[in-house]
Amino acid sequence: MLNQVILVGRLTSDPELRKSEDGKSVTTIRIAVQRAFKSGETNEYETDFFNCTLWSGVAEATVDYCKKGSIVGIKARLAQKEHLCENKKGFSYPEIIVEKISFISSNKD
Repeated sequence: MLNQVILVGRLTSDPELRKSEDGKSVTTIRIAVQRAFKSGETNEYETDFFNCTLWSGVAEATVDYCKKGSIVGIKARLAQKEHLCENKKGFSYPEIIVEKISFISSNKD
């Protein structure tokens, strides 16, 4: 079985570290990934945006070394997350959970 996602893109905002209920470090980043081809209608590159969750040391290093505009490469997995609506089952969606991050370029001073 294989569950692997690889993305390379730019951070859309500065990552901020927070603590989970059990004390683990966590951050959520949003990366912009430009498509490799131009749109037929506008003849411009389109961009996709992805929210990614980082835990523990990966989260702490990202906060320390990256800020808005930094280019990162991520190796991640998808997990199905459920959103509850008024204590009833609502809907589910895939969550990108980063296992490894590479700092390709950093805008950190």
